[in-house]
Amino acid sequence: EEHPLRIASRNLTAVLGVIEGTFTEPMPIGEGQTIPPTGKAYKLNMVTIGLWNEDGQMYEEYLFWDNMAFMKQLGLAQ
Repeated sequence: EEHPLRIASRNLTAVLGVIEGTFTEPMPIGEGQTIPPTGKAYKLNMVTIGLWNEDGQMYEEYLFWDNMAFMKQLGLAQ
């Protein structure tokens, strides 16, 4: 299931989902430096927390995932 957990209360939502892709573009790391792409695919569980206004528009969002698992899948960590 793509989004196995969805919670909503007033102007707050929380959704468990999956983020996936392939590392094909340089990753900026600040001060004009980048990490070259490895061509490796990644697939991670993630959580998004959203705050919504009265018009139903999200005005703030927080995303969470396991960054070490992400780096390992990209071939940037062991």
